[in-house]
Amino acid sequence: MKTLRRLIYGEVLVAVAFVTLSFLALFFFFDFVDELQGVGSNNGGYQLKHAFIYVLLLVPSHLYELLPISVLIGTIFVMARLAQSSEFTILRTSGLGPSLALRNLMGLGLAFVVLTFVVGDYVSPLCDRYGQLLKSRYMGQISVGQTGAWLRERQADRSFAVNVQTLTPDGNPSGIRIFEFDKDGQWTGLIRAKLGILTNDDAWVLQHVERDSLTRQGTASNLVRSSTQEQTWPTGITSEMVSVALLKPDRMGTIDLFQYIRHLGANGQATQRFEIEFWKKVFYPLSCLVMVVLALPFAYLHFRSGNIASHVFGGVLAGISFFLLNNVFSYIGNLNSWAPWFAAAAPGMLYSVASLAAFGWLVVRQ
Repeated sequence: MKTLRRLIYGEVLVAVAFVTLSFLALFFFFDFVDELQGVGSNNGGYQLKHAFIYVLLLVPSHLYELLPISVLIGTIFVMARLAQSSEFTILRTSGLGPSLALRNLMGLGLAFVVLTFVVGDYVSPLCDRYGQLLKSRYMGQISVGQTGAWLRERQADRSFAVNVQTLTPDGNPSGIRIFEFDKDGQWTGLIRAKLGILTNDDAWVLQHVERDSLTRQGTASNLVRSSTQEQTWPTGITSEMVSVALLKPDRMGTIDLFQYIRHLGANGQATQRFEIEFWKKVFYPLSCLVMVVLALPFAYLHFRSGNIASHVFGGVLAGISFFLLNNVFSYIGNLNSWAPWFAAAAPGMLYSVASLAAFGWLVVRQ
């Protein structure tokens, strides 16, 4: 059985590596062409070598996204080729039963699961952050979208809504607006600051500060405006939370995303979308197992008529439909308030059942 595993594992690993490298080369080319538009900006600070390094830092994110589909294409190709050359038939007559074949492929799938988890949870977020800092260092700042990043915090009987427009190359927030509300939810003040220095003392040191305070006396209201060069604002919002708010949920690490969900829940904010993304992060590496199960039935098909290409293409379409359904279930689950774990796990369960049913039907038929 060691010889059998060495044969199948070697063939699948080579095929998956070839497919993955082909996809990564294609994405690298597209990303590099796109980055060329920014070369020479900010008085020539962002140069060709910086664009090349930034695109390299995007490779782990693409690898994380592409691994399951690469596993599917590579495994289908190997299984179909073994069936076409009758090698798999010889293996079956030598004692490779259906359960043993499934168990061997599942073992290989677990290795891809671990690889996908490590890349998506550790390598990809780290490279994304370094990429952002690299661009901010040579292009001036990190853009946070049209309205910036929004964070919310409760302190005793008050609550705050914090808006950060951009991040400096050092990772400090700039273009800060802090809206203050009382325990009844009524607006009581606004702090505007050009820059905030994040300290380790549970506080931000705000610079170039303007403050509007609203005081109420009966039915009358009075707006007081003041300004100062520096002000310390106590807060539990850390630099990690600001960084998490800038990344897409699917680009965060699982632990970072979990901590961000706890922060949102503690401050009375909706967490359904982020909980679905959290469970997708948990289940996404397991999609590699779904892919190898989906590929195994191709080893039991007959390709004497030379129609291997059409079968492989059909399998690839089935894999693509899995990822489309995965995204559709996320949106449907968010709209209908489904249990987050169910919205994330349902596509994988459906395709696993369908693949095992097709595998069982082919085994019984033959």
